[in-house]
Amino acid sequence: MRIDAQPNPAQLGRVAVLCGGYSAEREISLASGEACLAALQARGVVAEAFDPAARSISEMKDFDRALIALHGPGGEDGSIQGALETLAVPYTGSGVLGSALAMDKLQSKRIWQAMGLPTPAFRVLHGPEDIEPTLTALSLPLFVKPLNEGSSLGTSRVERSQDLLAAFETARGFGQTVLVERCIEGPEYTLGLLNGEALAAIRIEVSANFYDFEAKYRSDATRMLIPSGLSASQEKALTVLSQQAFTGIGATGWGRVDVMADAAGQFWLLEVNTVPGMTDHSLVPEAARAHGIDQEELVWRILLTSWRHGEIH
Repeated sequence: MRIDAQPNPAQLGRVAVLCGGYSAEREISLASGEACLAALQARGVVAEAFDPAARSISEMKDFDRALIALHGPGGEDGSIQGALETLAVPYTGSGVLGSALAMDKLQSKRIWQAMGLPTPAFRVLHGPEDIEPTLTALSLPLFVKPLNEGSSLGTSRVERSQDLLAAFETARGFGQTVLVERCIEGPEYTLGLLNGEALAAIRIEVSANFYDFEAKYRSDATRMLIPSGLSASQEKALTVLSQQAFTGIGATGWGRVDVMADAAGQFWLLEVNTVPGMTDHSLVPEAARAHGIDQEELVWRILLTSWRHGEIH
């Protein structure tokens, strides 16, 4: 059925807000899902929460579409996207490929390198035997990260060589393969993207030594600065780089690109998030508000990314 550029809630049918799941980010996902559900219901959408950890995904065949608020493995890695495609249920955000590539930090960095986009130098740690070669190849300080995890879970900043093994073991608690990345010393920025358009750039300031899980979701000391302090030309450069990074890995619909800036003002790509947090501590809702887009309108626009090619499927 063809629909107008701005469908009404009834045309979108029964909507499942997918949240919870099995990943280490379950609690954050539930909070994001609750916020999205409230916004959709306020807009008049017939919506309900759907936790894949509590219900069979086959029940999704009874819904007309899905808003994905699942964070981490099982929600952002292409798994749920593939299941929904098998069931012919339209869903929000990136497809299977874009989701999988964004979740895999190694593959996304390799693609950016092939595109000539700046991303910090890195090594992959498979075991303790890789510690010394990594220290030889990369200078301290370093960031140590699980290869397929979000919200900075399992991530450590390493200042001393003797601490790298412990950081490796911490990251390996979230997956066998670990990424070690050269630390870019400078401010951190993030840019939300919604249907190809950039939201306001945000400069992140934290009291900890990096933007870790506590700073993202619990600390009241974290500051999200809008305006970011970038000049118009710098913000334009950040926007272009972020859009290239996002589309380069096949991401679509909406998401967030995280970068660091060095002392010379050069931006360095860290990662793409295809299902960013939607809690009261989250970055994309804050950036949207700076554009006059409240939570209700933002979630509505995210839901519309499930409407592909001008048709209800």
